Amino acid sequence: MYFVGVDIGGTGIQAGIVNENGEILFRKECKTNSSNGFENVMNDIEHLVRGLLKENNLDMRDIKSIGFGVPGFINKQGMATAVNLGWEDVNFIESLKNRFNEVDVYAENDATVAALAEAKSGSMKGKNCAVMYTLGTGVGGGIIINGKAFSGAHGMGSELGHVIIGENYFDCNCGNNGCLETFCSATAIIKYAQRLIKEGRASIILDMVNGNLEDINAKIVFDAYRENDEVAVETINRFKLYLSKAIANIVNTLDPDIISLGGGVSRASDIILSGLKELVREQLVFKNNEFADIVCANLGADAGIIGAAFLS
Repeated sequence: MYFVGVDIGGTGIQAGIVNENGEILFRKECKTNSSNGFENVMNDIEHLVRGLLKENNLDMRDIKSIGFGVPGFINKQGMATAVNLGWEDVNFIESLKNRFNEVDVYAENDATVAALAEAKSGSMKGKNCAVMYTLGTGVGGGIIINGKAFSGAHGMGSELGHVIIGENYFDCNCGNNGCLETFCSATAIIKYAQRLIKEGRASIILDMVNGNLEDINAKIVFDAYRENDEVAVETINRFKLYLSKAIANIVNTLDPDIISLGGGVSRASDIILSGLKELVREQLVFKNNEFADIVCANLGADAGIIGAAFLS
């Protein structure tokens, strides 16, 4: 038996046929035409999945289940809200069941799905209690307990990017102040570097973007850090401090076996991991005890398909 995983993004939808070992055997993708409305996107998803099977001489009798990763929130009643898709309380699960009535269908937040993938066949494989942070434009997360994605009693769990970690100088997109996302995302890194430069701090970052602050991205800040640029060092040290606070909180709460860092920001793993565990230890209740390994995710873009395939 095979599994199908579908990763729904703001610009593209990817589907893959996955075996029991977590290997993607076949894949297919299409654009996300969210401007055409919810039902048209669902039609595209059905055509994508059925086309993928047909192209590879398979049918629904060969598939155990189909899982979907969604860039938004899905409650226990199957209603989905995804801002960048224009969805608000759409009946996602019912729509899936109507289109794929031959098999079981499952859906979860895309960051939770990525965490499940890393637990099944990636950086957190074989661990009973695992936590993943996805550090990208925003911050997402996933908690895996005994091989299952944990999302709480109402489907609202694992929103690790919106844990309040400290007072900040700008509000989060969710409306709250102090969310981890406003300290440890690529957006947060860019905003803080821009702020310091606007205050008159000298930095090679300004030369790297030809004087246009709007062209700063997280990679440029990390590159400047490697050159010991003062603004970059302060920005990244601040990022690591607040990341360590978040990790310490999750260790004090769950005591996981392992914590994995994914997303585009984690590509600078040599900088991020250096000294991070020591920063975390300083903030633990039991400072002298061993605690979770901290690693970087290794499945990359495949995590969405693999994790969705193993939802149950």
